Amino acid sequence: MSKRILVTGSSNIDLMLSTPYIPAPGETMISDGAYAFTSGGKGANTAVAVSNLGAEAVFCSRVGDDAYGDKLLELFASKGIDTRFIRVDRLEQTGLAVVLLEKGGTNRIVVYPGANKKINESDIEAAFGAYPDAVMTQFEINREAIVTAARTAAYEGLPFFVDAGPADPEFPLGKLERVEVFSPNENETEILTGIRPNSLDNCLRASMALCSKVDIRYVVLKLGARGCYVYDGKYCDLISPFDVNAVDTTAAGDAFTAALAVEYLNSGDIISAARFANAVGALTVTRPGSLASIPTRDEVADFIARRG
Repeated sequence: MSKRILVTGSSNIDLMLSTPYIPAPGETMISDGAYAFTSGGKGANTAVAVSNLGAEAVFCSRVGDDAYGDKLLELFASKGIDTRFIRVDRLEQTGLAVVLLEKGGTNRIVVYPGANKKINESDIEAAFGAYPDAVMTQFEINREAIVTAARTAAYEGLPFFVDAGPADPEFPLGKLERVEVFSPNENETEILTGIRPNSLDNCLRASMALCSKVDIRYVVLKLGARGCYVYDGKYCDLISPFDVNAVDTTAAGDAFTAALAVEYLNSGDIISAARFANAVGALTVTRPGSLASIPTRDEVADFIARRG
């Protein structure tokens, strides 16, 4: 039987702007790139990835009472996501993210939270009525909602997975209880610990620093083209990446953490889950967009088989 995962997080419409480079202050650039409106948000990316990879996704979020909100709700339903706990906020717009995508796949993102900033403790507590097997969250919603999700998961004895993006240096990490997996990327790790994980020694130092702040079973550092680093408080492993041509890194980290959670819940093995997550992240960066770039489990299996 597939695991049921409660995802608490943001839902956005993404404005994707393709540009050769980021203009300097005061510079007006005429770009020959394209632009497009797509669906995204760290919570939405995670929920779609959970569903695509074969688990049951229950999504707790908020959208505005507008055309963008309607579009997101229709999309989530089409992906088989349980949308009972997505609230339609009649006073706020649907969240918007402006994504500047440079040549080579690097992106810079500005988020306007809109209805996402109204996700509250009551929303989170109600969503636990879905009786999930695990809970996932990110830092793109307000602190109180995140802490409530962690506290309720601990009370229910459920594994709690944290994608630590976007990193908030003021976030009260000590209020997160019994985190099963805590997974920041390189920039987020540096913001939260002051240590850039650019060497094995620094990966270990950063992981130890995180474990001193939070009760974490596994730290999994997302290292981009260098793969990922797994630390369990005693032992560490650097998991090799899959070499691909990156087109767009948007949603890759969200897809990685979702894949890590799904596979870990299925196997109980964090190392095999990390290898699977590396494959999902690699496939995601080969495609443009957010939700549209996230692969299915069959696509991941085929990718791994072809790579040997």
